Amino acid sequence: MEVSDYIGFVATEGELFASVAEHGELRVDVPTCPGWDMRELVRHLGLIHLWAAGHVAFPHEEPDYGVELQDLAEYWPDLGGAWPADLDLVSWYRETNANLVRVLEAAPSDVDAFTFLPAPSPLAMWARRQASETAIHRFDAQHARGVASQFEPKFASDMLNEMLCGFAPRRRTLDIAAEQLVHIHTSDTDDHWYVTIGPERTETSRAGSDADLTLTGTAAQLYLLLWNRAPDASITMTGNTDLMNLWHGKFRVRWS
Repeated sequence: MEVSDYIGFVATEGELFASVAEHGELRVDVPTCPGWDMRELVRHLGLIHLWAAGHVAFPHEEPDYGVELQDLAEYWPDLGGAWPADLDLVSWYRETNANLVRVLEAAPSDVDAFTFLPAPSPLAMWARRQASETAIHRFDAQHARGVASQFEPKFASDMLNEMLCGFAPRRRTLDIAAEQLVHIHTSDTDDHWYVTIGPERTETSRAGSDADLTLTGTAAQLYLLLWNRAPDASITMTGNTDLMNLWHGKFRVRWS
C-alpha cells in the first residue's frame, strides 16, 4: 500500500481503539496481552506512538529513546513526562495518535530516519509499523470488551507481509533438527509466502513449492493466527501441524 494508506489506517484504527477503550473499566484484563489490563494497553500504544513520531520528526538528533514515558518528554513535553489520570487517559491517547498522524503526514518522503525492518523507505516503514501496531491492539481491546473485530483484506495481507518478511527472519535459534518449509496462502487476496524455518535462520520468499505445512485462510485469519492472536482451528492446515507449536512459542513481535 501507499504511505498515505498506512497513515489513514493509523488514524482510523486509532479511533476504533480509543472508542472501545473508553467504553468500560480500564482495569478489565486483556487476554491476548497476558498480564495487561486496558489501562496498560492504552498506555503502551500511546507511548509507542510518541516513540515512533520522535524517530520521524527528529531523525538527526539520535534520541536515546527508552521504554519509559519520561524519556520522551524532551521531544513531546505536552504528552510525555507523566501518565495522565485514568479519566484523561483515552483523551491523552487520542492526542498521541493525532500527533503521530501529523508527523507522518508532514515528513518528507525521503526522511532519513532510523529503521529496524525492511521497507521501501524509512517513512513507509514507520507508517506501516504503526498501522499494524494500532490495528493489532485495536483487536486486543475489542477482544477484551467482547466486541467482534474485522480487518480489510488488503490491509490484513499487507500487515501479514510485514510479519513474514520483516519480523519472522530476525535471528533466533530454534530447536528443530532440519529446515521446514511453511506455505501461507490467503484465500481472499490470493497471496503466497514460503517461510523456511531452520535451526539458525528463517527466510521468507514469495515463491516456492513442496511445503511441509500449508496454512490457508483469509488474510485476516492468518494475520491474527501468526500474530498469536487466534486459535489454529480458524485455519485449514495441511502437513506437519506440530510446526505451529514452534511458531507460537518462538515467533513473537518483540523489540529484539
